[in-house]
Amino acid sequence: MAIHNILQDGRACLPPVVLTELLSDPKLPKRVADLIQQLPVLEPKPGYWLRAGALRANVIARKRRARLADTLIAQSCIDAGVGLVTRDSDFRNFASHEGLKLLP
Repeated sequence: MAIHNILQDGRACLPPVVLTELLSDPKLPKRVADLIQQLPVLEPKPGYWLRAGALRANVIARKRRARLADTLIAQSCIDAGVGLVTRDSDFRNFASHEGLKLLP
C-alpha cells in the first residue's frame, strides 16, 4: 500500500541501483519500463562512495549482512533524506544504527 500511496502522491524516486535492477529484467514490458524511467533518480552527492564504504564497514563490523547493492541503495536514501519502501529484511541492518528510514 505504501508504494501505491507514494506513487499517487508523486513522491516516488529511485536510487540509481534500483533503477538499474528494475530495467535489467529482460521480460519487463516496455510500458512499465517507460513509467519507471519517468521517476526521478537520486543522484549521488559528493563523497557518496566514501560514505557508502563507511556505511558498509559499520554494518559488517556489527556482524550484520551488508550486500553491496543494498549498501548503495541505503546510502542513496540516507543522503537524500527519503524513506525506503522494501520487503527485504536485510535493510533493517542499515536502519537500526545507520539512519535509514524504512517505510511500511
